[in-house]
Amino acid sequence: MSAHSYRALLHWDGSTADGIRTYSREHTALAPPAGQELRLSADPAFRGSPELLNPEQLVVMAASSCQLLSFLAVAARAGVDVLGYDDEATSRLDLTADPARLTAIRLNVTVRTAAGTDTARIQALAAQAHRECYIANSLSVPVEVTTTHESAPG
Repeated sequence: MSAHSYRALLHWDGSTADGIRTYSREHTALAPPAGQELRLSADPAFRGSPELLNPEQLVVMAASSCQLLSFLAVAARAGVDVLGYDDEATSRLDLTADPARLTAIRLNVTVRTAAGTDTARIQALAAQAHRECYIANSLSVPVEVTTTHESAPG
């Protein structure tokens, strides 16, 4: 199969009768066949709940998760023993842009590997993973990846 399909179900109820300042921004989303329901809201700056994830955070997390999964796949195919992977992914919402949008998504990755793994090889695999990342390839906002390599003591 050369294409995969994705489906998401979103639900909100309430009332907007009293205007923009009063209606609830909380809603739920589900992506079958996964049974996990997400409770979401708007960014707190837009009257959302700070305890719930917002769509902007989900975009940043999706880019981060996709890079991780792409990297693990290319590393495994290359026979590289990856022992750990951490990412601090960031972006900003630029309300002065027309239309408003997220700025570049920056992935600050630290990869831990078995002793003796060449840093240049890890950098090459990270670049390959970025080229193969479905989410980064689907976004109009640039996704920038910085990868730091730590090798286990040998």
